[in-house]
Amino acid sequence: MTDTLVASELASAPRGIIPVLDRPLSPSDLEAALRAFQGSYYVEHPFHRDMYAGKLTPRQFQGWVANRLAYQRVVPRKDAAILSNCPDAAVRREWIQRIIDHDGTREGEGGIELWIRLGVALGVPREEMDDERHVLPSVRLICESYVWFCKSKPWVQACASSLTELFAPKIHQQRIESFPVHYPWIPPEALDYFKSRLVQAPRDVKHGLSIVQQHCTTVETQRMAFEALAFKLEMLWAMIDTIYHAYRD
Repeated sequence: MTDTLVASELASAPRGIIPVLDRPLSPSDLEAALRAFQGSYYVEHPFHRDMYAGKLTPRQFQGWVANRLAYQRVVPRKDAAILSNCPDAAVRREWIQRIIDHDGTREGEGGIELWIRLGVALGVPREEMDDERHVLPSVRLICESYVWFCKSKPWVQACASSLTELFAPKIHQQRIESFPVHYPWIPPEALDYFKSRLVQAPRDVKHGLSIVQQHCTTVETQRMAFEALAFKLEMLWAMIDTIYHAYRD
């Protein structure tokens, strides 16, 4: 069976279903199998569909941005957990950039700060963003599960969980395009976070995918990579589902 045929079969498989392998996939087919999870990405959730259709109320936007800060803040912590388990100095030197992207190198910089500014632009006072008073308990637990996963799993599998970034540029681009059209009350500077991720996410994907392709070369390790990606997709879906039901008007 040719590599092209294998890749085609993987692309047409049910979305989110972990492939059952009888032999290891080639690096290109492994990438195709990972990309085949795209249909399970939370861009397909009704909340996001409503967002891009101009159907969200200011209250729903505020609930989303305030709760999602909990996720933004666990991202550098899960990356630090991956670094603590990773014995490869070359990987650590490159992976640490993700922490810098979110935390910045000084106060008032980084992706977390941009997200807080987004919240302020959407009408949530900075103080209320900072102290996370609006974060739902279930959202907090869901986000903490990501840190636990990256602490407790082998470092390569934890890296594989980051590959939801394969699908992220689409969701960021949709926000950049749809917000000015449907929500003119949102100031242009509120889009800075999403613009930054259009540059950072593809870089992170390239690095994360290369790690998985290099180290996941057996049926067992490739299945672990699929399970990690499936976990992350379910975590993101559970988070947005909780927000969606909490703020439905």
